[in-house]
Amino acid sequence: MVDAGLIVEGGGMRGIYAAGVLDYFIDHDIYFKSTYGVSAGSCNASSYLSKQRDRAYRVSVDYLNDKRYCSVYSLLTTGDMFGVELCYDLLPNQLDPYDYETFKKYEGSFYAAVTNCKTGKAEYIRIKDMKKDIVVIRASSSLPLLSRNVEIKGEKYLDGGIADSIPLAESIRSGNKKNVIILTQCQGYQKEPNKLVPLLKAKYWRYPKLVEAMKTRHIRYNQSLALIEKERAKGKAFVFQPQRNPGIKRIEKDKDKLRKLYEFGYTDAKMNYDKLMKFLEQERS
Repeated sequence: MVDAGLIVEGGGMRGIYAAGVLDYFIDHDIYFKSTYGVSAGSCNASSYLSKQRDRAYRVSVDYLNDKRYCSVYSLLTTGDMFGVELCYDLLPNQLDPYDYETFKKYEGSFYAAVTNCKTGKAEYIRIKDMKKDIVVIRASSSLPLLSRNVEIKGEKYLDGGIADSIPLAESIRSGNKKNVIILTQCQGYQKEPNKLVPLLKAKYWRYPKLVEAMKTRHIRYNQSLALIEKERAKGKAFVFQPQRNPGIKRIEKDKDKLRKLYEFGYTDAKMNYDKLMKFLEQERS
């Protein structure tokens, strides 16, 4: 167990890069005191913390042609582009069983970032029992316009990336002096304003603070990138990210592209293993 934080960004199908990095961590028994997952990052972190190598990759790729998994059909018939029944019931409980017991043995803390629709603010919900708390993973991964709002304890939530795509500041506030961050955008990326704001206003008119959070998301995202660079300059942040634009859409159906991006993630982790261990050497116990 490493006395440091791990932050896993989302990004839809680009998250398969993080799945590759995390599988390398599984192979080398690298686990962290605190893990933060956002959107697809929370899904990938879930399989990492249950120590199920290749599972995040399989879940992302093996069902691409199943209309119950990710399709316009699913969106039109259920309100969710990513089918809830398949993703959060059939897959973990039947088709590619999730190791709930191994997850429970994780000695650290796992948080999934979600966005409160009423307040427009990020919340970081700790997941202790994946079977009971999988609704939080669903909320963290529920993309605006492509998913229904998710209710948890009477509150409505959507994708955690709306309010906080890279919760480094939260990890630091929680006491993590060092952090490993897995990004899914390439080096030099800066987020631009959302061009769909008019559509978002029409869809979420009941939630003006949520709309404002969507409108200003790019500002917070780029501030997080600036914080990463400050922490890296101080020797307190270690970053994995694609070296170039992977050409992967948020919703990608090309299995070859996805496989290559997964392999890039695994290879990047392998090539940087010694540097990572040096970065973490005083934090490992």
